[in-house]
Amino acid sequence: MRNIDVFNGDADGLCSLRQLRLAEPADSQLITGPKRDISLLERVDAGAGDSVTVLDVSLERNRAALLALLARGARVRYFDHHFAGEVPVHANLEAVLDASRGICTSVLVDRYLKGRFRVWAAVGAFGDNLDDVALELGASLALGAAELEKLRELGRSLNYNAYGESEADLLIRPARLYARLAKYEDPLQFFAKDRIVTRLQAARHADLAAAMEVPPRRSSERSAAYLLPDRPSSRRVLGAFANHLAGIDPRRAHAVLAPRTKGGYIVSLRVPASAGSSAEAFCRQFPTGGGRAGAAGIDDLPEARMQKFLEQFAAAFG
Repeated sequence: MRNIDVFNGDADGLCSLRQLRLAEPADSQLITGPKRDISLLERVDAGAGDSVTVLDVSLERNRAALLALLARGARVRYFDHHFAGEVPVHANLEAVLDASRGICTSVLVDRYLKGRFRVWAAVGAFGDNLDDVALELGASLALGAAELEKLRELGRSLNYNAYGESEADLLIRPARLYARLAKYEDPLQFFAKDRIVTRLQAARHADLAAAMEVPPRRSSERSAAYLLPDRPSSRRVLGAFANHLAGIDPRRAHAVLAPRTKGGYIVSLRVPASAGSSAEAFCRQFPTGGGRAGAAGIDDLPEARMQKFLEQFAAAFG
């Protein structure tokens, strides 16, 4: 029997897997990639007797590959908080899914494990821009303000590294990053001892400072859209910048676009709970769009549709 772990390369995916493998140690094949590399199940070669664990990857975008795995006899355990659509019913599928606001995959795994490795769930929640949730998790562990700030910085820096059109845009490949953090049971030790954290922090803050110098492409009282320059740092900072904008002006919807190397744009969207439409519903109007209620994105917005996107964004969110 083989164990295969399939996970999003962002903070939520990394921290979800860390919790599970602390609870259930096992040698496993890792299949991951940048945050927008979602169709990961297509890479899984598994069949009868194999165990596949999927974390923080859209079921809707992987339904055909999931059904193929189940048909070949693989056992699949699936944790995710994105829009799933119709969930297959199969004896070999265990689906732990919840697309509610205020939920991330790390929280789902924390519930599944009854809080055994909750400190990692807090890191994942911070990375997914769910600060209130992360602070509640931290409070249940009696963590102090200084420790919580380190977990916040760690979560945001892990998440920052996952954005990019390909792994060439990233500072470290997600599989290598997981191998480094998997040496630690406590994320605070990882934060203190591994130099990759310092490198990610410094790059994130520098890229955020540069993004803050970019004026909005269009702006209103209720929404703002930004187009970043064509460079790897823009694609890398895309999500961190969108989260930062949502943090400093939570009443507004924010769209951040960065050019793809092959043309078109990557889009990251953040939408307040008070908005009339969810981020996920808006982005699913586009062929490569998806996400969750408060945060979603489009993997490949064609150049020809950029102006139409901005018009639809303004119409939906003001």
